Amino acid sequence: MKQKGPIPFWKMSGSGNDFIMIDYRKPTPSQDEMRMFVSKVCRRGLSVGADGVILIRTSSVADYGWCYYNADGGEVEMCANGSRCAARFAFENGIAPAKHRFETLAGIVEAEVLPGSVGRVRVRLPDPSGLRLNIPIPINGEQHVGHLVNTGVPHVVYFVDDLEKVDVVGIGRKTRYHSLFTPKGTNANFVTVINPHQMMIRTYERGVENETLACGTGAIAAALIATALEKLEPPVHLRTRGGVMLIVDFKREGSDFKDTTLEGDARIIYKGEILKEAML
Repeated sequence: MKQKGPIPFWKMSGSGNDFIMIDYRKPTPSQDEMRMFVSKVCRRGLSVGADGVILIRTSSVADYGWCYYNADGGEVEMCANGSRCAARFAFENGIAPAKHRFETLAGIVEAEVLPGSVGRVRVRLPDPSGLRLNIPIPINGEQHVGHLVNTGVPHVVYFVDDLEKVDVVGIGRKTRYHSLFTPKGTNANFVTVINPHQMMIRTYERGVENETLACGTGAIAAALIATALEKLEPPVHLRTRGGVMLIVDFKREGSDFKDTTLEGDARIIYKGEILKEAML
């Protein structure tokens, strides 16, 4: 990512997922340049540290576009928690009004920075696809039952009795790289249903390669799959590992889901400049 001098940025958090936000309405850097830049600035302890980097771009079909990169430098189609941060960033910087649309690799996202709230944002995401239920997944000699759906990125969901005892990283990493989900792999979510409208969730994120405090697309996947299995009904409230509540709502038409929305916080943590030392 070639730029003379320091790079202005905002550090934002969506329910515990943290992002480096950059207004970069310029020609797109090459994939190799971005992979190197992102992998360096996302290092915790040595640089800014984050789960990913979001570049705000120009768009010919919406108010703006974005490029989203996981901490490993790989570009992915969607990050729902990041989409809320992008929406508030664009609104606070005068790039878009409170209600607006922005372009992603997964399609157009409709966003609203909610009035009368402190950093609360609702986004309407492209319709999910590829729902598959009751998939046998052999891991470490044991047969696990997972459920798959693509909510912009692929997610496997496991239902468990005790979230505190589950090996999120161990099983999550084996699931992420499992031969059933090659070549791109998948994210892995572990959920417990509390009541007909509430769940708890933990997520192993592809690209971050670890458990994160929250995952918006994972929360949506869990809510959709739980509804498909007749375990609950929308709207669904999901308590994340970071303790923040996400609200997923949608319409169900047979085996299809429409008008999927995700509501949650989008916090401004701090503003600064990325210096050369942060990329050594």
